[in-house]
Amino acid sequence: MLNVYFLGTGTSQGIPVIGSSHPVCLSSDPRDKRLRVSVWIHWDNYSYVIDCGPDFRQQMLTSKCPKLDGILFTHEHSDHTAGIDDIRPFFFRQGDIPIFAHQRVIDSLIKRFDYIFETENKYPGAPAVHINEVKNGEPFTIGNKTVVPVNAWHGGLQVFAFRIGDFAYMTDVKEIEEQEKEKLKGVKVLVVSALREKPHETHFNLEEALDFINEIKPERAYLTHISHMMGFHGEVQEKLPENVFLAYDNLQITI
Repeated sequence: MLNVYFLGTGTSQGIPVIGSSHPVCLSSDPRDKRLRVSVWIHWDNYSYVIDCGPDFRQQMLTSKCPKLDGILFTHEHSDHTAGIDDIRPFFFRQGDIPIFAHQRVIDSLIKRFDYIFETENKYPGAPAVHINEVKNGEPFTIGNKTVVPVNAWHGGLQVFAFRIGDFAYMTDVKEIEEQEKEKLKGVKVLVVSALREKPHETHFNLEEALDFINEIKPERAYLTHISHMMGFHGEVQEKLPENVFLAYDNLQITI
């Protein structure tokens, strides 16, 4: 059994957006308040997160995540990586934290967070990581489970989706090639981003996400990376197919 905890389900700005008077940003429904997108997956005694954005510390405290066996990165954008410094408490207890990412993402992290990757004259308060390069077409292991990387496109930027058994997680996706879709066939639970109803250059909108779900045909699907422009959680959920759900922060599901 795989447990999935939605740490954050919002876009790069989160909801509410700073200074915004948009009705969704002023909503009192807790489901309309969204931190930057990330999930915590755990089973048996294993514990991993997919992406590590700027709300990571808050998310770890709220979820009461007790340990971190590794981080899987979908891509290098700040809303998916900027919280990496906050792995320090886990590092101090556990040692180097494994990370799994495309080489391009690793290079970006080294450039932006050089003090974490420094090997000589390293600041003693900095965390450290163990690097694992992810290559398309090459499954890898976390804990006792196999992860299948799935190549997709976020506009002109390559991103990874990840399939773990009957669960698949993909965010910041606009296009995916047919041979990569085949890697997702048969999943029971699919998490996929849906930014808003209006089309966007680099993200699935709601219609595109629903078309993709209909093509993959999971038993259940959850939408994430949602902007305030999507509308109120309760109103949008009423319009969705019966097996499709708007994810929200702190939602927990099992597969």
